[in-house]
Amino acid sequence: MSGIRLFYHQDNVIKVSRSIDFLKKTPTDQFLWIDLNDVDEEVESQLEDYLKIYIQEEEEMIEIETSSRYIETADTLIINTNFLLNSFDKEPVSFIIKNGILISVRGEDLLSFSETIKKLSANPRSFPTGYHVFVGLFETRLELDADMIEGITQEITNLSNSIQDANEDSLLKIKNLQERTMILRENIIDKQRAISNLLKSDLIPLELRPKLTILIKDINSLLEHIRFGFDRLDYLQDTFLGFVNIEQNKIIKIFTVISVIFMPPTLIASIYGMNFDVMPEIHWKYGYPIVIGLMLVSSGSILYYFRKRKWL
Repeated sequence: MSGIRLFYHQDNVIKVSRSIDFLKKTPTDQFLWIDLNDVDEEVESQLEDYLKIYIQEEEEMIEIETSSRYIETADTLIINTNFLLNSFDKEPVSFIIKNGILISVRGEDLLSFSETIKKLSANPRSFPTGYHVFVGLFETRLELDADMIEGITQEITNLSNSIQDANEDSLLKIKNLQERTMILRENIIDKQRAISNLLKSDLIPLELRPKLTILIKDINSLLEHIRFGFDRLDYLQDTFLGFVNIEQNKIIKIFTVISVIFMPPTLIASIYGMNFDVMPEIHWKYGYPIVIGLMLVSSGSILYYFRKRKWL
């Protein structure tokens, strides 16, 4: 759902407002998360003026340099990362954490955000600050990434069971799975870099450091699963090419056998197709059936020899 959502504490409950005017009338220490989903520039400008922050443009959010992905000042953290959609498209998301308030900027509805909001409602005491919300968002995102890895693993297993029916579609499926696995790997490494930088920051509350350490371990586990998926896809590709070579060899073998079988009849036909004046057999009464029989016997002999040697 597009628009602005302001999450704040009141009576040990996390409530939500959609009015930026409410932000200006309420003490900022009550707020823990301001979520901007596809809002217009006017709302962003008002928020920048009131909170004294800078909201980056999308072009800045998608920069790949480390200096653009993670910025830390005396009282502010800025983390730019990509969240994957179900279609494996990347959605850039910018996080700003200042004075314990998390500001998230995105342009699409993301499942990880809606799931985190449910966690906020169910257990508000676990999210006293924006830092806790940020870590919760990353935890949820990694859980969804793990589900996507499981989905790809199942697709690889299904493809492995049907790889014997090698065709162009099978090779295309392997290629698509390799691309999706690579996108997942890049996305998770991006999260790994962000969390590693957070562990070095003095702004992160001490009680969150164990969670961040666990997230790093979870990420390493996911990367290991992805590496295994890559290995399986490489194996499937080699197996596919092996089956293709077998099929090609069978076809070449058939053509070779046919060529050899018809070589003696072709030789006989070539001999008696010559137009020399002196050819004794040309006046034989039974020359035609004898030559036809000779052709059949020669082809049959070669076919019998091939079968005896189990070449057919």
